Amino acid sequence: MSTPTPAPRDRGELITLAAGGYRAEVSTLGAILESLTLGGRDLLVRNPPSGPMRFYRGAIVAPWPNRIGDGCYTWDGQELQTPITEVERGNALHGLVSFQAFAVTAREEAAVELVTELFPTPGYPFHLLLRVRHALDAEAGLRTTVTAENVGRDDAPYGVCPHPYLVAGPEPLDTWSLQVRLGSVLTVTEDRLLPTGTAPIAPGDPFDFAAPRVIGDLFIDHAFTDLGDGDGVTVTVTAPGGTGVELTAGPDLPWLQIHTGDRPEPEDDRLGLAVEPMSCPPDAFRSGTDVIRLEPGTAHETSWAIRGL
Repeated sequence: MSTPTPAPRDRGELITLAAGGYRAEVSTLGAILESLTLGGRDLLVRNPPSGPMRFYRGAIVAPWPNRIGDGCYTWDGQELQTPITEVERGNALHGLVSFQAFAVTAREEAAVELVTELFPTPGYPFHLLLRVRHALDAEAGLRTTVTAENVGRDDAPYGVCPHPYLVAGPEPLDTWSLQVRLGSVLTVTEDRLLPTGTAPIAPGDPFDFAAPRVIGDLFIDHAFTDLGDGDGVTVTVTAPGGTGVELTAGPDLPWLQIHTGDRPEPEDDRLGLAVEPMSCPPDAFRSGTDVIRLEPGTAHETSWAIRGL
């Protein structure tokens, strides 16, 4: 009798959570949210079954969200250089923990808590402990909570966001409707997507989704702020067939990156809508905008939720 081939563990151990009609899969690599389903329906774009995570699908992004131009920033008078990971644009992209191993510290049928230690490096000489808790509820869906504790000796700059690609239904993304209240858009350079300022979103603008509107062929890869009524943000995406998905976040995540997932590869193009509530905007480590100063012995906690409609 042949021995069954074990499942690939390129992204660590896969942990399955269940509550009501919800199912989620979480990897011990990066605490990645590999899948989230309701009644068997995918609410997120999945990664391939083997190999590395693609396009940060389901990643936890810290200690900075989005990018740092040239990977270079100054903190408390010290010039620091992080590795350039977005080579084509010359930026440091999406922090340092997305491909780091996490250890499981608590596990239940509907929840898991994982932890990783981010040791000092030349580009980020700070010492953090990050805890990620993914918890399913039969009615409310999935809530993810990220806690960062400064266990080092110096104040540390910090920012965080998730990186899910939402899937409203089986129909193409161009047919989905989007609803979210966006007050301002971060304007960026065309070549490197680095900030140049902000501009208000007026009624009727291309990014005015205060009322549900079909995305169509609109290209979105922008950060937004002045969200909702100041008490957080709700992003609702619905498909023509009546299914949908909703992401909510509190006012401690005052920035929101939305991306229509445009890719040159046909098999990856516009598969889902990336929705990333962020604690600070792109290039925040250089601008200083909304960067969290984590003092030694202190912690920062934030959370967001995803549910099916």
